[in-house]
Amino acid sequence: MNLRYKDNCENIPWDKVPLLLEKVNMSFSDPETHKESFEASYSVIFVFDNEELIGFGRILSDGVRQSAIYDVAVEPSYQGHKIGQNIIERLIKTTPNCNFILYASPGKEGFYKKLNFRKMKTGMALFSNTQRMIDSGFIEE
Repeated sequence: MNLRYKDNCENIPWDKVPLLLEKVNMSFSDPETHKESFEASYSVIFVFDNEELIGFGRILSDGVRQSAIYDVAVEPSYQGHKIGQNIIERLIKTTPNCNFILYASPGKEGFYKKLNFRKMKTGMALFSNTQRMIDSGFIEE
């Protein structure tokens, strides 16, 4: 592996982003929507093996107290090599004094628990497509 981590949105193959999200059973949209969301984020990380996009993640933050981690995904054939962990660690370093929240895809909670994330007892969410999130196992009815 010849991994390269990139912390900006220049020259990203945006058509690959929804394909990877779909492959790992995460929510995805059209490439332009992902481009907008990553460009509007506080910080981003993209991972390439040579020229192939194999992972990414992003943070929304006020940069002072609160950060939310979104869209962390790693190509399945590269999972188990600490790439996801490196994405999380690099993102956290961009807002080191913040609290961090995220929602994990069902079944992926153990990955985040290994990185010292803990379940919240009072976490609440209002999604634009509530039924899809119920069907996906993210929220209770």
